[in-house]
Amino acid sequence: MHSVLPVLFAICAAFSNAAATVLQRKAALTVPRAQGFRAGLMLDLLRRPVWLAGIVAVIGAAVCQALALATGPLTIVQPLFVLELPLTLVVASVLMHRHLPGAGWLAVAGVVAGLAVALAAASPSGDRTHVPLDRWIPALAVCAGLVVVLSLTALGRPEGRARAACLGTATAISYAVTAALMKSATHILDEQGLVGFLTTWQTYAFAVTGVCALFLLENSLQAGPLVASQPALTLGDALVSLILGILLYEETIRSGWWLVPQLFGVALIAAGVLALSRIPLTQSLIAPDGEQEPVAAP
Repeated sequence: MHSVLPVLFAICAAFSNAAATVLQRKAALTVPRAQGFRAGLMLDLLRRPVWLAGIVAVIGAAVCQALALATGPLTIVQPLFVLELPLTLVVASVLMHRHLPGAGWLAVAGVVAGLAVALAAASPSGDRTHVPLDRWIPALAVCAGLVVVLSLTALGRPEGRARAACLGTATAISYAVTAALMKSATHILDEQGLVGFLTTWQTYAFAVTGVCALFLLENSLQAGPLVASQPALTLGDALVSLILGILLYEETIRSGWWLVPQLFGVALIAAGVLALSRIPLTQSLIAPDGEQEPVAAP
């Protein structure tokens, strides 16, 4: 029962993020598009109730994620965000009246089944609330170093799969670190109140890493095909979060023969995400504007 609340909050967060993606994309398709930055874009979007609903969904997702991290282990919460991609396609098929082919539904079922098998076999446990600074320093240093190396490697390559995969992995690391820091900050908020939350370094650290993750995400989507960046992002976030949960928060997962069903579940997730990233509906929703479909004039 101790894992019910974080699971529910995490699924709600994934659903809210999925709804936000669809609503904001739907709004973007109703405003004029320019080759470069356009000053009036935000004003146009602000007049679209659909876009405002998307912003509300983003806020709701952030609140739900914070609640999930405050009530449960990082090793349970972050892997559940694997559901965001299939949920995005399901929401899009309803709200945007777009067709999700049978292969897409099969891939969605594969992701859900794989996640259920992997989490049931791993049975994550433990929920440390305080992480000493001597644990944070090496973890943040290693993660930052990996992000820098991956980003520089990506910049040294032409647009394509390798560049997209490098930036997708860097984005995944950044999102995992953001979640780990947010978890610490939410515990401080719960125990010390708003003053403690606003005066702790973790609050500002997760804000900075979150912005960094968003910046890397946008660049990964422009660097190459989604089939290269999306699996790296989806699986990388779960894997790095698992490592950070074990090293920072002393969370545990089952080992021994339990690794067999865990790996089987991960394989199902990987196959499902790879298949979903190839679907045209995924490309039109997540890839940058101008690469997939025309934009309607108002």
